[in-house]
Amino acid sequence: MTTIRIGDLTVNRLGFGAMRVCGPQIWGPPADRASALAVLRRACELGCNFIDTADSYGPAVSEELIAEALHPYPEDLVIATKGGLARPSAPAWERDARPEHLRNALEGSLKRLRLERIDVYQLHAPDPKVPFAESVGALAEMQKAGKIRHVALSNVNLKELGEARRIVPIVSVQNAYSLERRDSDAMIDACEKDGLAFLPWYPLAAGNALKSAKVKRVAGKHGATPAQVCLAWLLHRSPAVLPIPGTGNLQHLQENVAAARLVLAPEDLDALT
Repeated sequence: MTTIRIGDLTVNRLGFGAMRVCGPQIWGPPADRASALAVLRRACELGCNFIDTADSYGPAVSEELIAEALHPYPEDLVIATKGGLARPSAPAWERDARPEHLRNALEGSLKRLRLERIDVYQLHAPDPKVPFAESVGALAEMQKAGKIRHVALSNVNLKELGEARRIVPIVSVQNAYSLERRDSDAMIDACEKDGLAFLPWYPLAAGNALKSAKVKRVAGKHGATPAQVCLAWLLHRSPAVLPIPGTGNLQHLQENVAAARLVLAPEDLDALT
């Protein structure tokens, strides 16, 4: 794999999203804990040395599984987690970016991940009930306290990114982006220009991109799967893009990682545009 810089860290340019190792609806433990642990270990063996998670995945379950599977961590492993969403029930994802909530969320993540400092800590989403500067300022304070190495953002627009960068250095942005959803094109271009990483969540558009006739045609040409084409397209989109496909299935994991070796020709990219 090629590599990408996130602040002063260098990671391979295909990461692993650890949301899907939890139970159904990203709630509770997985039905097969041993399989979930095996997926996390295999992701590292295959070179995915950037793992993305959040305290709300489970909640808490994803972080606990990461520590159980991988601690003590390989020296080159970067774990990025997030705070700012609450899960009162399985279907609910509620924004809570109050400074006190973020401080408690960070402490919980540190404990579950068995770390003294989080390499990349992301504000999961702006909270309309809380001034954005207060939420980002809380992360800046925790960084000064030595509990966060790099501050990052998720689910933000360009205006919010600019506001955050006036408060604290930002190393990455994580927004929804895929072949089927390209409303963060301007954000990707801004990240590339300023040396930030862009992490597309739902890189397969929750499976919708896999049904596209144009994706299937390119996949057939290369003897690849539609998922591999979608991930390869993301890698071609910009050197700032760091895809983080997630799965709880070993076969899907290996297929996803193989996408890093798929080279799309200019005519393929034109066909997918």
